[in-house]
Amino acid sequence: MESMGVTTDSPARYDTRITAPPLTCRTCGASTRPFLDLGASPLSNAFLRAGQLSQVEPFYPLTVYICPGCFLVQLPRTELPARIFADDYAYFSSYSDSWLAHARKYCTEMTPRLGLTARSHVVEIASNDGYLLQYFLADGLRVLGIEPAANVAEVARGKGIETLTMFFGAETARQIAEARGAADLLVGNNVLAHVPDINDFVEGLRILLAPGGTITMEFPHVLQLILQNQFDTIYHEHFSYLSLAGVQRVFREYGLALVDVEELPTHGGSLRIFAQHSGAGNVSPRVEEIVQKERAFGLERLDTYEAFASRVQGVKRKLLSFLIRAKEEGARVAGYGAPAKGNTLLNYCGVRSDLVEYTVDRNPHKQGLYLPGTRIPVYAPDRIRQTMPDYLLILPWNLRDEVMEQMAGIRAWGGQFVVPIPHVKVYP
Repeated sequence: MESMGVTTDSPARYDTRITAPPLTCRTCGASTRPFLDLGASPLSNAFLRAGQLSQVEPFYPLTVYICPGCFLVQLPRTELPARIFADDYAYFSSYSDSWLAHARKYCTEMTPRLGLTARSHVVEIASNDGYLLQYFLADGLRVLGIEPAANVAEVARGKGIETLTMFFGAETARQIAEARGAADLLVGNNVLAHVPDINDFVEGLRILLAPGGTITMEFPHVLQLILQNQFDTIYHEHFSYLSLAGVQRVFREYGLALVDVEELPTHGGSLRIFAQHSGAGNVSPRVEEIVQKERAFGLERLDTYEAFASRVQGVKRKLLSFLIRAKEEGARVAGYGAPAKGNTLLNYCGVRSDLVEYTVDRNPHKQGLYLPGTRIPVYAPDRIRQTMPDYLLILPWNLRDEVMEQMAGIRAWGGQFVVPIPHVKVYP
C-alpha cells in the first residue's frame, strides 16, 4: 500500500464553530480564545480493567486555547491533578530503552559540566520510577525524587532512591529546602507542561534552587508540535504547550534567568533549558537565537495556529482512509504501544477495535487492560508473533526506530510498519 502524504487543505480562518467558553491565561491572566477542538476524550492514562467495560467512562472536552497576549497554548483544568496522577498511574519511564539511554547520557554530561561532586544535592521533580536519578546515585551523588504518583514512586524507592510522594510548588519547595537543603541541580523532564499553576511551580523552583545552582528542564517544543502535526501530544495531563520565549518570560518574573538552551530530538523535538538565579551567570547566544527562530516561524501570529488546526483535520482523514482501505482489502492492523498520545489520536479519529484489533506494550502495568475511550485491548508484545498482523501502527511515533528494531520480525510474514504523525507513512 502506498504511503500517504500530508493533506494540502488550505489554512482555514478562525473556526467560529468552536463555542468553548473563554479561558483566563494561566500565566498572564489575559482572556484566551479556542482554536482547535479535538472533541471529548477520557483521561489519557485512565486504562480500563475488564470489569469496568460495562461502566460509563468520564469524557472531558479537549479544546485547545491560545492567549493573544503571551501566545501560551493551553488547556483548561478539567480534572484535579490528584485524579490524573492517581495511585494506579500507568506510565513508567524505564520501559523505553532509548529514554534510559537519554537519561544516562544526561547524567554523564552534567556531572563535569556543572562540577557536581559527592556533596552535591540533585533533586528531580516528577522523578517517575527513578529512571534518571539511578545514574546519579550510582555515581555517589546525593539524590532526591519528587513524584506524585504513589505506585510509581514506590518503584523508585525499591531502587534505593529517596522519593517524596507530593506535588511540587512554592509551599512544598520551602518544606524540602528546610528539611533537606537546597538543590545544586534541580531537574524536571517533561513536567513543566503538566502543572496547572506554572507561576506557583516556577516560584517553587526559585525557592529550592541553591545560590549558584542550576535548573534543567526538558519539554516538548510547541514549534515542533505545530510543524510536525503532533496534535496527539495534546491531552489532559498537558496543561500547557511551551515555547522558549514563553518559558523565559515566566522564569524572569520569578527571578530566574535562562542561561542556555539545547534542541533535542526526544518526544518529536524538545528543548532543554538551563536556568539560574538572575545575575548568576552569562547567557548563551543560543537563547536569543531560538527565540528569534520562534518569532520567524510565526509563534506570535494567530494565523499560525489556525493553519495548524486545519492540518490536524487532514491528518485525521488520512489515517481513517488508510485504516478503512486496509480493512476492506482484508488486511489486519494491530497497534504497538499504549502511550497517552496514542489515546488522543485514536479517540479523536474515532478508531475502535474494528479497525485496530489490539495493541501491545512492553509495560506489564498496561498489559491486560483496555485503552480509555476506544477500549482496544492491550497485550504483551509476543501477541504480534502469534497473530501476524499485516500492519503494525506505531502509536509512540517518537520511538519509531526503537520499535522497528524491536519488532523487525514482522517482516518475515510481509508485515509493515505504519507511522501516523506527521502524516500517514508505511515502512517495509
